[in-house]
Amino acid sequence: MYLKNFKILLLILAVAAGINVFAATSGYTVVSASGVQTQSVSKSYQNVNPLDIVARPNFYLNKNVKIKAKFDKFSTLGLDYKPAMRSSQDYISFLIQRPDVVDHNIPLSELKIFLKRAEAEKYIELNSGDVVEFSGKVFSNALGDAWIDVDKFSVISSTKPKEEK
Repeated sequence: MYLKNFKILLLILAVAAGINVFAATSGYTVVSASGVQTQSVSKSYQNVNPLDIVARPNFYLNKNVKIKAKFDKFSTLGLDYKPAMRSSQDYISFLIQRPDVVDHNIPLSELKIFLKRAEAEKYIELNSGDVVEFSGKVFSNALGDAWIDVDKFSVISSTKPKEEK
């Protein structure tokens, strides 16, 4: 009898602890006497070497990553591929240069990186060798490659100074 009551009490405590963990790790609404406040969880990104993602795409699947690299060029690589579908009407892909090769410009084509076309149009003047930083989520590992949706994109430095008018 006592063992049965103990098991029931233990189950209730485990469920209550699980609910508290869930509430602490996801966005939730707090109601207080002064009103309703909404708390949201912001994404955190892990700084990653792109070669590490290429070497271990399964490890980075569904993780948020941040990469600083040399831009190579905009491309259509990987677009409209059904297992990891990103439409060529809505997205453009881009390539970065391999960080392990310094005497040549070789693109890291094993990394499929997608940027929404509307955002990419802001950076149409990018040159090969410009340093960029982008954050996104590895959403697929189709073909054994990492496929990344970019959330944030910025230019750190440019190889050619902008012309003054």
